[in-house]
Amino acid sequence: MSNRFKQTWDLETIFPGGSSSNEFDHFLNELSSDVDDLQQKIESLSSPTTVQQTEAFDPIFEKVQSISARFRQGGAFVSCLSAQDQNDQKAGQLSARVGSIRARWQSVVATFDSLLQNTEDQIWEQWMARESVAPVTFNLSESRSQARDKMTPELESLALSLSVDGYQGWSSFYNTIVRHVRVKYEENGEVQRLSAAQAANKLGSSDPKQREEMGRNWEEAWTEVEDYCADTLNHLAGFRLALYEKRGWDNPLREPLEINRMSDKTLSTMWKVITDNKAVFVEYLNRKAQLLGLQKLGWHDVDAPLGASESKIHYDDAADLIVEQFRSFSPRMADFAQGAFEQNWIEAEDRAGKRPGGFCTALPLTKQTRIFMTYSGTASNVSTLAHELGHGYHQHVMDELPTFSQRYAMNVAETASTFAEMIVSDSLVKKASTEEERMVLLDDKIQRSIAFFMNIHARFLFETRFYEKRRFGLLTPQDLSDLMVEAQEEAFCGALDDYHPHFWASKLHFYNTGVPFYNFPYTFGYLFSAGIYAQAQREGQGFADKYDALLKDTGRMNVEDLAHKHLNVDLTKPDFWQAAVDMSVADVREFMDLTTSKVGS
Repeated sequence: MSNRFKQTWDLETIFPGGSSSNEFDHFLNELSSDVDDLQQKIESLSSPTTVQQTEAFDPIFEKVQSISARFRQGGAFVSCLSAQDQNDQKAGQLSARVGSIRARWQSVVATFDSLLQNTEDQIWEQWMARESVAPVTFNLSESRSQARDKMTPELESLALSLSVDGYQGWSSFYNTIVRHVRVKYEENGEVQRLSAAQAANKLGSSDPKQREEMGRNWEEAWTEVEDYCADTLNHLAGFRLALYEKRGWDNPLREPLEINRMSDKTLSTMWKVITDNKAVFVEYLNRKAQLLGLQKLGWHDVDAPLGASESKIHYDDAADLIVEQFRSFSPRMADFAQGAFEQNWIEAEDRAGKRPGGFCTALPLTKQTRIFMTYSGTASNVSTLAHELGHGYHQHVMDELPTFSQRYAMNVAETASTFAEMIVSDSLVKKASTEEERMVLLDDKIQRSIAFFMNIHARFLFETRFYEKRRFGLLTPQDLSDLMVEAQEEAFCGALDDYHPHFWASKLHFYNTGVPFYNFPYTFGYLFSAGIYAQAQREGQGFADKYDALLKDTGRMNVEDLAHKHLNVDLTKPDFWQAAVDMSVADVREFMDLTTSKVGS
C-alpha cells in the first residue's frame, strides 16, 4: 500500500538546518538581547500611582507577550529536535541554552510581577477597567496574586538562576539516562536491544508470552538504571520542597493546583467519586482475565488486546478514520487534522533513537503545532494520534487570542485531547458490525477508563506519599519501588496478579519540571471531557461552536468558573463527576453483557 502521508515531520519550515540551524542561532541571540533590553526597561519603572501612569505599561505588556510567544516557539523547536533523536547532542546544548535564557527571562517576569503586586488595589481596579487591558485582566490579576505568595523578586530570580544547573539540570539528566536504556527483545531466535520507545510498543502485544517476556525485560532494564533514576527523582523533589519551604508553602499540591487553576475541593471530590465507583471496574478486570485465560491480570495484561491476533491499522487509514470522525462533530476540527497530516506536522515513524511517549507542542509565531509519537499500527496508537490532534486543535482555536490568554493549564489541555479520543472511539463502537468487534472496541475504550481511574490514581498516590517521605530524607530505589507497588495495589483494588515496581523510573512524567504532579490533570481532563461529550450528544452538531467557545476560555478562567459558564455545573459537588463516571460504567456493563456467554457464567 502506498503512503499518502509521511510519518516524519517537517521541522525545516520552522528553522532550517535542524540542531545546526544558523537561523535558530540568530533567533536565540535576538531573544537573549531583547530579554536584557526589557529587563532594563522594567527595572526603570515603578508601580503606577495614578491611572494615567498605567498607560506606560501598555507597550511593556505587548513586549512581555511577544517574548513569551518566542520562548514557546524556540522551546517547541528544541523539544522536537531532542525527541526525534535522543543522540543529538547539539539539541541537548540548545536545550541548555534556551533554559539559560529562560531563567533570565523568568527573573524579568518576577520583577514585572512585583510591579503589579505593589500597585495599590484602588489603582489596580481602575487599571484593569481600561479598555486596552480588559482582554488580559484575568491573567494579569492571576500573576499579581501569585507574586504575593512567593519570595521577593530578588530571591525568586536567584532560585530561577540556580535551577538551570540544579532543578532543570536533573530533569535533563533523566533524558540522558533514558537515551541509554536498552531493553532485550528476542524475535525469530535473534536478540535485539530496543530503545525505551520501541520496547514500550511491544508491551501491549497480543501474544501473552511476548507480553510476559517484555514485561520482565522492561523491569530488568529499568532496574539496571535505578540508582541514577532514584538520585534524579530525589534531587528534583528536594529542590522543589526547599523552594516551597522558602515561599512558606507547606502543601506540595499547592503549586500543581494553582497551575491547573482548580481548588483542592474539586480535586478531592473527583478522586472520591472515582474511588466509590471502582468495584465495577474490578469486575471488568476480572472478566478480562477470564477472557485471556488467566487467573488474574498482570500489570502488562491490562492493556492487552482481546483475541489471538491484532490486525494492524495502516497510518493512512488511521488518518482517514480520525478526519472522518472529527468531521461528524466539527468540520473545523476535521480541516485542522487534515492539514496536520498534509503539511507533515506529525512525527510518527517507528524507529530507534526516538524518545518514548507522545506530545503536541505549539508554535505560536507560525500558528502551527507539531505532534510526536511512535506509530506501530495498534488501536491504541490511533487513539494517541487522535489525542494529540485534539491538543493541536485546542491551540488552533486560540491562535488569535492575546498570548497571555493562550496559557491554558494541563487539566483543560487534557480535556481537549481526551474529547478528541472519545469522538473516535465512541463512533467506532457504535459502527461495529459484529458482537466480537464491538467487544474488542469496547475493551479498548474501557482501557482508557482504567488508565485514568486506576493507573493515574496510582501515580497520584505514589507521588503524594513520596513527597511526604522526601521531607525527611532521601529514598532508596527499594523505598521507591515499595511505595509504587503499594500505590498500584491500592489504586487497582488488589485486582492484579503482579505490578510494575520500577514504574517510578520508567515514567517520564515524574521527572517533568514544568508541571509538578503530572498525573491528576489527565483524570480531570478525561472526566471533564466526558461531561462535555455527553452535552455534545444531547445538543447535536450545533454544540461545535459552544465547544470552541469553551476552549477559548480555558486560558482566562479557573476550571470551576469555566464549568459553570459553559456547562452550568459545580465541580466541587459530586453530581457532575458521578454523571461522567456513569458513562464509563455503562461501557463496562455493556462489555460484561457481551462477554457473559464467553466465560460460561
